[in-house]
Amino acid sequence: MKIEKYQNGERAIISPGEYYVMSKPGVISTLLGSCIAVCLYDRSRRLIGMNHFMLSNPRYSRELPINISEAGRYGIHAMDLLINAMMKRGTSRHELRAKVFGGATIMNPDAARDNFFCVGQVNCRFILQYLEKEAIPVDAMDLGGDFGRVIHFSNGDFAVHRRKVDSRRSDKLAKRDRYCWQKAIEQQQAALTEIDLW
Repeated sequence: MKIEKYQNGERAIISPGEYYVMSKPGVISTLLGSCIAVCLYDRSRRLIGMNHFMLSNPRYSRELPINISEAGRYGIHAMDLLINAMMKRGTSRHELRAKVFGGATIMNPDAARDNFFCVGQVNCRFILQYLEKEAIPVDAMDLGGDFGRVIHFSNGDFAVHRRKVDSRRSDKLAKRDRYCWQKAIEQQQAALTEIDLW
């Protein structure tokens, strides 16, 4: 995990297998392919968290029951870590809302039904079933497809800014990404200075 300070806020960049929770002005970012990032938030506590989970087993089946698959075990572990970290900060499960991203089929989208290349589809199915079972409402999602994503989750308005990955324009897009997350922190700082606390 990498933390960048900006003004009085921060940007946390998480990698596969990591999660982060924040209650101050800031942005959490990650880069996704077939992995999933779940953005959880509690509006009343101004608390956000994001995880980034992936699968590492060489075979997955679209038809295998989720609770006995590697997807279920690793995905459940990632969700438990994130939810527990947010609960330690004062929230409860019934106050959480979600936005989910990722699950792309980057390599060989026409591959056979039960081979390694369906990992993105298995991830998508897992996270939607998990959130439904846990009664965590999904307010937004961008799942599947054949492209990677960079996402920035803001603690100001709980917005997630998403862009498709296009390696041909990486320099220009990196500048736009920096502008995006810095602007989100600036807006959060401005909102804090407009509030009078009594």
